[in-house]
Amino acid sequence: MSLPALSSLLDVPTFDALPLSDIQRTAFMHTSAQLSAENNVELVEYHLGCVVRLDRGFPAISCADAVFRAEYSVVLSRNTNTHAAVGDWVVVRRPQTHDMGVIEAILPRVSDVARWRGNSRGEHQTLAANVDLVLIAQALSERGLDVNRIARSVVVARDCGARAAIVLTKADRCISPMQLAEQLHKLAAVVGVEVPIVVTSAGTQAGREGAAKNTDSNFNEAASLKAYVHTMAVPAQVSWGIESVTALVAPQTTAIVLGESGAGKSTLLNALLGKEILETGAVRSSDDAGRHTTVTRRMVQIPGAGIIVDAPGLRSLPLVGHERGLSLAFPEIASAAQGCKFRDCTHTHEPGCEVLSHAAAGEYCPERLAAYLALAAEMRSSRQTLDPDIVL
Repeated sequence: MSLPALSSLLDVPTFDALPLSDIQRTAFMHTSAQLSAENNVELVEYHLGCVVRLDRGFPAISCADAVFRAEYSVVLSRNTNTHAAVGDWVVVRRPQTHDMGVIEAILPRVSDVARWRGNSRGEHQTLAANVDLVLIAQALSERGLDVNRIARSVVVARDCGARAAIVLTKADRCISPMQLAEQLHKLAAVVGVEVPIVVTSAGTQAGREGAAKNTDSNFNEAASLKAYVHTMAVPAQVSWGIESVTALVAPQTTAIVLGESGAGKSTLLNALLGKEILETGAVRSSDDAGRHTTVTRRMVQIPGAGIIVDAPGLRSLPLVGHERGLSLAFPEIASAAQGCKFRDCTHTHEPGCEVLSHAAAGEYCPERLAAYLALAAEMRSSRQTLDPDIVL
């Protein structure tokens, strides 16, 4: 009996479009053969699959010939810490007498985008597995950008081994070209020249109506966005429009969009898909906060490009155990810190501090150094408050 396809899954990536590493392919061959021998089950019942959707039901798995729901095996169910994430490659058994698949093993991950959840006895929560690129979404407005939030998102991305890019949405809400240019320069100074920045605007009817109220430009095309800042110089890593986001997510690339509720993630994905599939919601004018309109984690296929994981908005993004990501996001400062006289140097007042020495010589942008110091101090504080038996 064949397993039923999930007609409710729209724009699910085709199996061939899902990036699979040689390590994962080899791990599947070894693991499926081992499971077949241990369970006395024919090898043909074991299939290679990828988790393409997680919601309140059973995970949705994409295999070479079908998309279906699956449950966890008895062994995996006993271990509450062993659950698959969107993007995970798994060994799934498809018994002839069962109407669903059974996830028997989770294959090694190439990357693991995770954030800390909980207090001193919390844990790292995997948001998506095997991701190549983290798109950090934040809305532009007259209030200015939350650069600290963007910087910590870059740290999380780099810590898991993924690249980071920033997508600034709702550019139609900027008051003036000067304000937009100032925010772009400040952001580029903090994240560094290697992180791409794309400026976009809402692609919905509401967004177009909002843009029409701005006398300088409508923001629906890259040319209009560029024209809006006129001849003002902007950082070299800045590009414009939805097409620039699509270019970042090349075929055989898996990306995830991270951002708070109200950042315009679903609207952005609808624009990339070229149709209104994902539900969007309004934000409060008092604080720009939005309600959760995305309640599942799922992969969507971008036409002519790669795959993007749509995920719920994150109200908080604490940094716990992301020291490697901090070093990768701020390599020149982290390198200088290795030469400090004291191993526990906070780079604020200690004698023999190489970071302060380099800063005095004008080698660091003040905003970038301030961001590094704030994030480093947060991680030191978080580590000190963890229960002793927590292993990072």
